[in-house]
Amino acid sequence: MGRSFENRKHSIAKTAAQKSKLYSKYGKMLYVAAKNGVPDPESNPSLKSMMEKAKREQVPAHVIEKALEKAKGTGGEDYSESRYEGFGPGGTSVIVDCLTDNPNRTITDVRNCFNKSGAKLGMAGSVGHLFDHLAVFSFKRGEHDPDQILEAMLEADVNVDDVEEEDGQLTVFASSGDFFKAKQALLELNPDTEFDVQEIAFVPQSNTELTGDDAEAFEKFLDMLHDCEDVQHVYHNAQLPDQD
Repeated sequence: MGRSFENRKHSIAKTAAQKSKLYSKYGKMLYVAAKNGVPDPESNPSLKSMMEKAKREQVPAHVIEKALEKAKGTGGEDYSESRYEGFGPGGTSVIVDCLTDNPNRTITDVRNCFNKSGAKLGMAGSVGHLFDHLAVFSFKRGEHDPDQILEAMLEADVNVDDVEEEDGQLTVFASSGDFFKAKQALLELNPDTEFDVQEIAFVPQSNTELTGDDAEAFEKFLDMLHDCEDVQHVYHNAQLPDQD
């Protein structure tokens, strides 16, 4: 299909404030993953996957342990998921996933980001049809080529969307519902596989290239969204100059 996947982690936690926000977001996601299943990663694949992702993002062990201990208790926060769609600077398409204990605060914060950026918050479904909801795995190529990877996926009854290779990096796109089945098949093919990306994401069907003022406005827009307390993931189809 020729859709080169880019892991658009727009801002890397460098300052103490950025790290604090990152840890807080992972604390929420780990708590919800544990609370929705069991607080044991060996019995809860979603929690195990989230813990692996947190460790790759260098979230400290004590943050992970605190979230699990909190999930073992009774009561606790009542978090709900919310998703917002809209049109960002330069005519881009944007999906914002949130996890919140205060929906009124969340929608106000997200709407302010759109309004202050000259963007437009849309209705549910306004841009979602422009993305594919997929399980994405990216890792360095070993001894197996894309055809062998594809064959392993098909043998495991995984609904594969695409397998790409670029600069020694393999990326597998599969049905979001086959996330754990696809991961297991890849590990059975090569137990030493280290995933650079393993997530369920909204992958744009096409990109919108931004330059100049549009690119600058979009980066500021992303910064504002990532600064929101309840925003967990931002998916978009913007092609920014530094991503070429």
